Order: sequence, then structure tokens, then C-alpha cells
Amino acid sequence: MKIDIKKYQASTQKKFKLKDFGTSYHGDLDKEKGKLELEKAKLQLSNYQEKLYASGQQSVLIIFQAMDAAGKDSAIEHVMSGLNPQGCQVYSFKTPSSEEYRHDFLWRHYKALPEKGKIGIHNRSHYENVLVCKVHPEYVLSENIPGYTNIKQMDAKFWKSRYENIRNFEKQLTDNGTVILKFFLNVSKEEQKQRFLDRIEDPTKNWKFAAGDLKERALWKQYMEAYEEAIQETSTANAPWFVVPADKKWYTRLVISQVIAETLEKLNLKYPVLPKEEADQLQVLKQQLLDEE
Repeated sequence: MKIDIKKYQASTQKKFKLKDFGTSYHGDLDKEKGKLELEKAKLQLSNYQEKLYASGQQSVLIIFQAMDAAGKDSAIEHVMSGLNPQGCQVYSFKTPSSEEYRHDFLWRHYKALPEKGKIGIHNRSHYENVLVCKVHPEYVLSENIPGYTNIKQMDAKFWKSRYENIRNFEKQLTDNGTVILKFFLNVSKEEQKQRFLDRIEDPTKNWKFAAGDLKERALWKQYMEAYEEAIQETSTANAPWFVVPADKKWYTRLVISQVIAETLEKLNLKYPVLPKEEADQLQVLKQQLLDEE
């Protein structure tokens, strides 16, 4: 059963509003049917990945952004579990190091881009620079940008410039053969609360929770505004945003897997065909093997 993935794609033609995207929708599926469909999609992904790797002409960059406890880690684990690790590169971005702060904000993300033939997965990404930094503009001061010595100077013009830098960065990538898919896992504040409580109650999940998580939760409205503006400014035809319901993890994983599978299907990937001279040489080598005693 194919999901209509376009219903989750942020429009590039009209004003984007998060309220237009639900957090708990799961269509006519139940959890068991959803799991079966996920397994089908994973088989498709495995097939497409092998062709992508063999051809070595394009790469795929998959970006995951979300509030804490939205399920990014588990989505990556479940959706990508059927892929060949040799063809994947996974990066999780934390607070920039002192070295990274000595470069422009995109520098460390350039270094983490997938090679041709591979799938790159970024758990958080360059978008943190217009999300957490938008909510906490004081973080930008660590970048030592000329002309910006206090947060009052980070006006609308500053953020517009950042969005433009991101669009240009992504256009350069897509122009050179990188397919970009961006996922915002849209979890409700109520569901986040329950998942935080579950982490506190379960000793095996205590390590996932920190006091700072509640401080960020208190800024929920500011984060939603930052996400809304970032998606509005950077969802393009070549690098679309998908806003995926995240209250039910099984459905989140299914949507993500089908978006990736449908995107790879449209690439019409094929195994490379050897030039005639090399193909003829293979037949000679084959005969040598057959002639062995």
C-alpha cells in the first residue's frame, strides 16, 4: 500500500504553516499493517541502494530535524536497517567544536557530505544554524562574524542571509548530483511529554534524558516559529522538506521509507554496463576459469 507522500511535502508555492500538518495521522493503517509495509519498503531501498552504489554517479543526502524525543534515532535505525553499511555514511551533529567555530557555519557540513554512490544521513544538520541558533542567538556570537558583537544585531536581514546561504549550498549539491531529502519529524508537545516521562521511568532510557531537555521544551513556541520559517524559506523543488507525523513512530518510519524509495525509483538507477572491449575480455577470463583443471 503506497502512501500519498505529496501530502507531507511542504509547498514551495504558498505560505507554509505547521498547523496544516497533523502530528498523529496514520491513514487507514494499523501498527501491524504498517510494519509489513515498512518491510516491503526496506526491500525496495536495499535494491535501489545497490544500484546507486554500483553506478557511483549520484549520492543521496537525507536530513533529519526534530524536537527532542521525536524519534530521529529510531527512524534512522529502523528505516536504514536493511541497507548495506558500506554504502551509508551517518553523522550526528552536536555543538560545534572550537575548530569548527573558526570556520563558516557550513564548513563542517561540507566535510560530512556523502561520496557519489553513497547515502548520507545527517542526524541534525546545517539547519541547526537557523533553528537552535534562532531561538538562542547568543550561540552565533561564538562564530566571531565581523560586525556582529551582540544579539540585537541579528535582525531579519541576518536570518534572510542565512536562509539564502543554505539554499545556495543545497543548489550546489543538487547541481552536482546529490539528491537531498529533508524530514521534519512533527511530534506534538503532549507526546513529547509522555516520551520524556517514559525515559525517566525506564532505567534503561535514563541516559536519554537531561535537565536541559525541559529548558528547551519551555521554548516550544519559539522553536515551532523557527521551524516554520526555516521550512518556508528553504523547501525547494530540488531539496524538498517533508513534514512527517511523529506521534506514532511506526507510521513515521513508514512515511520516511516510502519517500526515500519513491525518490530513488524516479532516478531510474541502473547497473553500469561495461564497454564492449571490457565485456569481451570478461568472456575470455570466463573461459580461462572453465578451462582450469
